[in-house]
Amino acid sequence: MTEMTIEEASQDQKWLLHVDGSSTAQGSGAGIVITTPQGEDLEFAIKFCFKASNNEAEYEALVIGMRMATRQGLNTSWYIQTLN
Repeated sequence: MTEMTIEEASQDQKWLLHVDGSSTAQGSGAGIVITTPQGEDLEFAIKFCFKASNNEAEYEALVIGMRMATRQGLNTSWYIQTLN
């Protein structure tokens, strides 16, 4: 699992982005949770239409989560911490 703290520069509010990728014989996918500064969790599940290793699925989830945050207007600094 990877955790990122997204710090909004203008408001000093912290958003959290948690991602986890998974790969099995049946396919690959990812889970994404974005936590707002107020503590609300926005949860997403993604099924990939391509084969991926566990690491590849996790990297894809990270990129998708970062894109989701950016599209929501969070022009931010990123701090990435990998949780094992």
